[in-house]
Amino acid sequence: MRLDHVSYAVAPQELADTVQRLGALLGSTFVDGGKHPSFGTRNFVLPVSGGIYVEVVTTLDHPATEQSAFAKAVKHRYEQGGGWLGWVIAVDDISVVEGKLGRPAVEGHRRRPDGFDLQWKQIGVLDVIADPHLPFFIQWLTDVSEHPSRNSTPLSISSLSLAGDKNTLDTYLGDEISVDKITLDWTQEDESGLVAVNFILPNGQSVRVD
Repeated sequence: MRLDHVSYAVAPQELADTVQRLGALLGSTFVDGGKHPSFGTRNFVLPVSGGIYVEVVTTLDHPATEQSAFAKAVKHRYEQGGGWLGWVIAVDDISVVEGKLGRPAVEGHRRRPDGFDLQWKQIGVLDVIADPHLPFFIQWLTDVSEHPSRNSTPLSISSLSLAGDKNTLDTYLGDEISVDKITLDWTQEDESGLVAVNFILPNGQSVRVD
C-alpha cells in the first residue's frame, strides 16, 4: 500500500485561479483531469514522482453532487474556506479494507479530455468527513500505464503534515493495513485534517503548501 494522491478542494469559481496559483508555486503545470460523472465532481491533476499525483477538485452542477459522499466531502471542505481535503492510499485488494471497515467500496470513473475512461473503487470518504485526518483508499481498475501519475515531473512530496490523534489513525488502519514510505509530520491545530503537503522542487528547494 502506498500514497496514491493528495486532494485539494476548492469552490467551482475558484478552480482556475487555484490551479494557476499552485502550479506557479510548485513550478509545474496542472492538466485537466476531466469529470467524475458518478460523483458530480471534476479535477485538475499534477503528476509528481513516486507514482503519486496532486488533485485540485471541485463540484459540478450535477444531480450526482447531492448523492455522492465524495462530492459532499469536497463541498464541505470548500465551504470551510477550501484547502487540503485529504490523502489517499492505493491498495491492491480493496476487499481487505472493506473487511476492516465493514462496508463495500463504491465504483468511480473519470473521463479524461482525451476520451479515456479511468476506473477504480474507493472507500473511506465517509470517515474522512467525520475525521479529516484519516485517509481514504483506492484500488485502480485501469492499467497502471494510465494512472494519473504518468508523465510525472521531478517534483516530489517529502511529507504530509497532519493534525489529529495518531492513536486514532493507528487504530483506524489496524494490523490489516500497512502503509509504506509515507512520512507524517504531526502538528498541533484546532481542527484535525491534512494541514499541509511538503514538496521538494527539482532544484532541491522545499515548498510547503497549506
